[in-house]
Amino acid sequence: MNTKNARVLVVDDESDVLFAVKMLLKTELKEVVTEKNPENLMSLLNKQTFDVIFLDMNYKSALNTGNEGFYWLSRILEKDKNATVIMITAYGDISTAVRSLKEGATDFIVKPWHNEKLLEALETALQNKTAKSAPGGRGNAAKKAGSFDFDMLGDSEAMQEVFHKIEKIAPTEANILILGENGTGKELVAKALHQKSFRSAKPFITADLAAMSEGIFESELFGHKKGSFTDAKEDRIGRFEAASGGTLFLDEIGNISLPQQAKLLTALQNREVIPLGSNMPVPINIRLVSATNVPIYELASKNQFRKDLIYRINTVEITLPPLRQRGDDVIILAKHFARIYAERNHKITPDFEAATFKKLKQHSWPGNIRELQHAVERAVILAEGNVLKPEDFSFSAMEQPTSVLGAPVIIDGPLQLNEVEKNTILRVIERNNGNITKAAKELGITRTALYRRLEKHDI
Repeated sequence: MNTKNARVLVVDDESDVLFAVKMLLKTELKEVVTEKNPENLMSLLNKQTFDVIFLDMNYKSALNTGNEGFYWLSRILEKDKNATVIMITAYGDISTAVRSLKEGATDFIVKPWHNEKLLEALETALQNKTAKSAPGGRGNAAKKAGSFDFDMLGDSEAMQEVFHKIEKIAPTEANILILGENGTGKELVAKALHQKSFRSAKPFITADLAAMSEGIFESELFGHKKGSFTDAKEDRIGRFEAASGGTLFLDEIGNISLPQQAKLLTALQNREVIPLGSNMPVPINIRLVSATNVPIYELASKNQFRKDLIYRINTVEITLPPLRQRGDDVIILAKHFARIYAERNHKITPDFEAATFKKLKQHSWPGNIRELQHAVERAVILAEGNVLKPEDFSFSAMEQPTSVLGAPVIIDGPLQLNEVEKNTILRVIERNNGNITKAAKELGITRTALYRRLEKHDI
């Protein structure tokens, strides 16, 4: 939508705020209507239509609870479930504003604001409204639960819930936190969210935070100027700027240090980054998706992860179930991977013996989908015939969860999972005679990521 044709309503009980917004927007829009008393809001909406509504969180109440804002937001959405509402909140009420997004608001701005931030929020809201209402746009497209690219398959109830949540939140601007064990498909979910969002034509940029040391964290995310440090031979934009207009996926966010968390929070709050070696802020326009396999709320309770950062990254949360809890999805995925690897290796797609399916379903899959994928690939390559038998699947020591004493471990929660990860790392390092490079390669991670895990487990 051309902003020159847009009509905007601003509801706030502060006359100075209304005047400032009207002066800022009157040359940008077709019409700006201001209202000091929210009691008049519904009467206004009965008489006129607005493309965007700016709604303050607090009015008469002496306490900044935001309850009045929630009430009027619900009244607006009752009248028009597709209304575009941007909440206005004070700096200290970020968590309240985040809750408003969960209840149907499109975005929020913090006062006092920078004018360019308000204009950016308005422009994004108008663009999303246009895309949603366009013929064939994502807002009108027929949806089918579980209809995804990126090998996201599953009929289990747990995965159908994940698919439903992706369909519901992908077209919004909400920041998403994806939780789940290693190998459950967190990056695939991030890609699906991007693919089904209004930002799908823009970049999808990934950053593995576990692989970023303190020394390169700012340079990788925020960019740097030539000469800002020894190896900075030219200007380089960071991941935030590279993802402009699109989605930034921050993987393993639970592994970053408190100083890194503070820098990340500042960038997200200000919606701008400052490249190393520069004093000039660069505005950012991204949709943030983060993921972690660590118990992030447990870390927050121990003051090892900032609660205010969790508020910022977790407008909506998606938890991926481990493969052992997905029932017959193991069979669906095994067949899928068998077809892929048979085609890739110029073989006939194999069948499975019933006993093979039984063996696959009985395995605990500590490596989840990634482990299953590798197991099927090995079986397809090494099998003698066109039917995969139980003996075609052998699970390596790395895939057999055992305790320090060699007894089986039942994986049921973060603490046991950490024990499995630690023991796996120890076994792989021992098998490679202490060679970290070879161990990292076998584990499928970078050397830096392995060093961080060694530090995490105090190895």
